[in-house]
Amino acid sequence: MNQRRIIGLLPAGGQATRISPLPLSKELYPIGFHQPENNQACPKVVSHYLLEKMQLAGIEQAYFILRSGKWDIPAYFGDGTMLSMNLGYLIMGLSYGVPFTLDQAYPFVEDAIVALGFPDILFQPEDAFTKIFARQTATDADVVLGLFPTSTPEKAGMVDFDATGKVNLIIEKPEYSNLQYMWAIAVWKPTFTEFLHQHILTLKAKKIYQNFQNYR
Repeated sequence: MNQRRIIGLLPAGGQATRISPLPLSKELYPIGFHQPENNQACPKVVSHYLLEKMQLAGIEQAYFILRSGKWDIPAYFGDGTMLSMNLGYLIMGLSYGVPFTLDQAYPFVEDAIVALGFPDILFQPEDAFTKIFARQTATDADVVLGLFPTSTPEKAGMVDFDATGKVNLIIEKPEYSNLQYMWAIAVWKPTFTEFLHQHILTLKAKKIYQNFQNYR
């Protein structure tokens, strides 16, 4: 793992319809304060916490994947100097969900270890990425999920796993569930990046075929 680049991905394509209207992108919603070098307390935006956790795990490069129009995010973070990170910004294409959004980064991450986090979710502990990196190194798994207890399964991707930690099933936002853990972060190898990319290509081909059939 140490022989490969590690790149963070932060999908930021959501429109925040459940909490609209907002005067800014939800990823820039201020929660708490931080003190930059001038020692003057400043508001700390929600996505800043995720970037700090990535940085703590040794991640120096990350991409926000944006919906067109959310230009306040690059305007705020810039090139990442404020975090001593290298930040870039990609524009999402098809708005069919997170997998399509993540695939937008494929040319930039296909040979790297990817660390995924959602920039509008707060979680503990601070070293969560460090822990799942260690798990990936120990197991050589293609994908490792970071799981967190939740009392609101209807709002999360709930994970069923066995005694060894192997994932059996993920149920997205079930109305009712006895499962107790949701996933919120992940790391994966290039093998999964390629699997995801090929899967998205297949889905796109099916969509094009369906549209052709409808308009033939």
